[in-house]
Amino acid sequence: MNPALAPVSIVFGTALSYVAGALIGVPALVPILNVVPAFPFMIDSLGHQRVGEAVGRMLVWAAALAACATTASYLAPVETGRLFIHADAYRREMFLFVLTGHGAEGDIRQFLPQHAAHAAMFCGLALATGGALAMPLGAMLMNYMGHYVGALGVASVHPWRALALAWVPWSLVRIASFVTLGVVLGGPVLARAFGFGYRLSEQRRWILLAAAGLLVDVLLKWALAPSWRLLIKSAAGW
Repeated sequence: MNPALAPVSIVFGTALSYVAGALIGVPALVPILNVVPAFPFMIDSLGHQRVGEAVGRMLVWAAALAACATTASYLAPVETGRLFIHADAYRREMFLFVLTGHGAEGDIRQFLPQHAAHAAMFCGLALATGGALAMPLGAMLMNYMGHYVGALGVASVHPWRALALAWVPWSLVRIASFVTLGVVLGGPVLARAFGFGYRLSEQRRWILLAAAGLLVDVLLKWALAPSWRLLIKSAAGW
């Protein structure tokens, strides 16, 4: 396949994965289906020693997840609340935060351990499984975040403004960091499985960049979440 067509295939395949997930109706399968369209392209890039291309392709995938999960949840929030794991619980948590300011989102003592646990689990799965289990975990997180954003749009006076604001900047930094770690840390196992050369020690720049992104995520969230909440609340008309 022409490499230029890879992003199109990833986006189209990711959209189809949501259709398949809705038809099958098994929540645990949705994140796995989500990963299938993009994972072979990641392996192909790593196999050709193009780590940056692999990261770029998976960032396209993450953007497709965000767009699809948000759109599906805007159009059918009740159904996605059932289909996406942890979706409705996360929506309730975030709606409460937007309304009142109470909850983990605005309290570093609560959200920092949660972020650290997610990062540790994701990195461990990437190292142990070549990303085969880490990426579905990432898809699950993206899906329930997308459900909150889409449901917020439905419940808002100014839906487009609310949709744009709800994908907060620090979450985008976190997503990019997770994707980078998933690709880079998954390389050693994939190299052994598919017989190509790969040295994790040569990927220090990517790892440091992702680690810096996770730090920026925490600092931005700590500094901006309380005031950003008011912007979302205003757009929602609550």
